[in-house]
Amino acid sequence: MNTLLIQHADVLVTMDDQRRQIRDGGLYAEDGVIIQVGPTSELPSTADTVIDARGRIVIPGLVNTHHHFYQTLTRAVPAAQDANLFNWLVTHYPIWAGLTPEAVYVSAKVAMAELMASGCTTSSDHLYILPNGSRIDDEIQAAVELGMRFHAARGSMSLGESDGGLPPDRVVEDEAFILKDTRRVIETYHQPERFGMIRVVVAPCSPFSVTPDLMRESAALARSYGVHLHTHLAETLDEERFCLEQFGRRPAEYAEDLGWMGEDVWHAHAVHINDQEIELFAATGTGVAHCPTSNMRLASGIAPVRAYLDAGVNVGLGVDGSASNDGSNLLAEARMAMLLQRVLGAPDALSAEEALWIATRGGARNLGRDDIGYLAPGMAADVAAFRLDRLDYAGCLHDPMAALTFCNPTPADFVVIQGRPRILDGHFVDLELPSLIQRHNDIARALVNGELA
Repeated sequence: MNTLLIQHADVLVTMDDQRRQIRDGGLYAEDGVIIQVGPTSELPSTADTVIDARGRIVIPGLVNTHHHFYQTLTRAVPAAQDANLFNWLVTHYPIWAGLTPEAVYVSAKVAMAELMASGCTTSSDHLYILPNGSRIDDEIQAAVELGMRFHAARGSMSLGESDGGLPPDRVVEDEAFILKDTRRVIETYHQPERFGMIRVVVAPCSPFSVTPDLMRESAALARSYGVHLHTHLAETLDEERFCLEQFGRRPAEYAEDLGWMGEDVWHAHAVHINDQEIELFAATGTGVAHCPTSNMRLASGIAPVRAYLDAGVNVGLGVDGSASNDGSNLLAEARMAMLLQRVLGAPDALSAEEALWIATRGGARNLGRDDIGYLAPGMAADVAAFRLDRLDYAGCLHDPMAALTFCNPTPADFVVIQGRPRILDGHFVDLELPSLIQRHNDIARALVNGELA
């Protein structure tokens, strides 16, 4: 049995139902599962691994519910810096057509490392472009090696340019193969048990990149295995116009027709949603992955997060692809979520605590997990901590939890996943970053120059 003791945190934020904050707090875990949370004086005095958290705030590991890891290879591409979503996609698709298995693997490792450094311990990733022999297995390998809890969303595109879609024909897949390979991935990797490190999600890319039949069959497939469903929805007004012209339905109505509403579904973005559709999300238990930075970067709009929360819709956070956000920092995303709701005119539109709640509890619920998102007995020992003696937090000790989103986001000081330290004193335990970054940059240069595949 492996034991872990975290002690003497200036404040331990549980994010439990009582929203307790414990001064001089800590936790004790056995084999990656929390046994006790409370003041340090009430915890065991020894363990196999002891972390002194003095001068730090300890929180549950953050949960990222929407990303495209491979896009770390195409950050800030000049031709797409000032594009809206559709033009941004058209610019990038030919570049991404050069992806290789190594490119997918290396970019996944970089994205997950960047997330982890921001305090994220669980991430989903939506991989929907799989050229040149690339497979989602390449991302799963990276997650296993890095020790991150990972929800692998096996995406797909089947409508190429010749069929009226946006992506080049060479990056779309046959629909029968998509379903067959998705079954393979679920049967090979999905770990449905509590504390499972790898889970699989069924995730056609979007309503304008696959057929209605594939959307329906994907939903049926996912439900036959008891796995979750994920796609992009209602991200832009262009998408809304496309759905009205092609299907005679708004995006949310179209999703409902296809069986894509329910507690096992969460949609990325959901920016252009009306009051009736918000009620639909709430009534069906459908979740939303809010991606504020990406929505600003691509001028897509502002998701109605306050209205979602007031209606009882579950909201999680997503950094989205690192070419539409250009970063993979989930703590920064929580800050942006808070500020973006306020820019509409209400200074209390989203509080610091609510921003942290959707980054932890909201994300866990989107992913269908009852074992992460807060710190309590019986929960996974997924923990992040931040130093409070940094220049960025000087003067913030009145409310350390609020400081995490009001002040400039800083890297995590330590990160623990399933009781296993992955970052200590601000450094990765067993990851050689310089060589990883160099290889990533070499691949990125070759990819953008069309020299990779």
